[in-house]
Amino acid sequence: MKKKNVLACAMVIATLASCKVETPREIPSSFETMTVKKSDIELPYKFSARMKGQNDVTITPQVSGQLMKICVAEGQQVKKGQTLFVIDSRNAQLELEAAQANLQAALAQENSAKLEYESNKNLFDKKIVSSYMLNNSENSYKQAQAAVAQARAAVNRAKVNLGFCTITAPVSGAIGSIPVRSGDQVSPLTELTMLSGNTTMFAEFSVNEGIVEEMVQSGMKATEVSKYINNLPEATFVMKNGTEYPHKGRVVSLTGVVNDATGSLTAKVSFPNPDGHLYSGIQGTVVMNFAEKNLIVIPQNAVVRLQDKSLVYKVKADSTATAVEVTTEDTGNGKEFIVTSGLNVGDRIVTTGANNVFEGQKVLVPAEKGQK
Repeated sequence: MKKKNVLACAMVIATLASCKVETPREIPSSFETMTVKKSDIELPYKFSARMKGQNDVTITPQVSGQLMKICVAEGQQVKKGQTLFVIDSRNAQLELEAAQANLQAALAQENSAKLEYESNKNLFDKKIVSSYMLNNSENSYKQAQAAVAQARAAVNRAKVNLGFCTITAPVSGAIGSIPVRSGDQVSPLTELTMLSGNTTMFAEFSVNEGIVEEMVQSGMKATEVSKYINNLPEATFVMKNGTEYPHKGRVVSLTGVVNDATGSLTAKVSFPNPDGHLYSGIQGTVVMNFAEKNLIVIPQNAVVRLQDKSLVYKVKADSTATAVEVTTEDTGNGKEFIVTSGLNVGDRIVTTGANNVFEGQKVLVPAEKGQK
């Protein structure tokens, strides 16, 4: 009888082995936990921005004529006073010569009128001529003086127009596109190029009017706005390809008028541009880190996403886990979340391994350092 039982057991074992059936084994899991507390953190605020030169100048001629020479190339760095374009100056030169000739004629007429006035004055003193003749000669002399003044003004105007034929850079910077070519007829309505004064660049971006509301609520006076701006943190400019510009910027202005269409204010951040790597028109992101205090901050791996819910597993007194729904905000650092509801200071939560926890599971809390 015993032999039959042994044989039966052997057959069962053989059958299980042939079917490769393994008995389930309980594999213990360990989890890392943390105690919820409030802490201070720097939050990056990001604003879409567009670069603009400190002195972006549209270059247009102030006289009409044929464009004789283009002295610069697109993208070239130029210094203030450097020649950019030359317009045909022959007509302006002729106008100057004519104005100078008219001035000489006016000076001669003035001299003659002066001599006649002085002669009549002497004769009047001797009671040889009447006061009528003296007054007429005096008026003629004054008219001649006025004619000289007008002739001098015409000469100066002609000199200015002649100078306008040579167009120089009003500021140092970079040359933009040049839509004209040598030989083109140009006028004061013709745009020759855009000169970007790029030694200092401004990143312009919009901020919502909530900032103004915060200022009002804080009791800030209008005269204290500049102090508020000076105390703002440094800014970083990140280009569209993710490259971070190496030089930091500072907020220099905040418009005092809200845009009716967008409901926003315009702010400017000044960035130094010693190497000329920033150009007008490029777009990117201005990043400013603002310090926030007394926030509940937890690691991102402590949050479990379930459809449209965010869950955190809280450890109860008996070391079992229970899921609680929380609302979070992204810190922008890729590591942490700010919890705005669902947790309290002192709660203990699962961090590492939270995705593997199920409701009511016994959580093995690792021993603290120093404990045996």
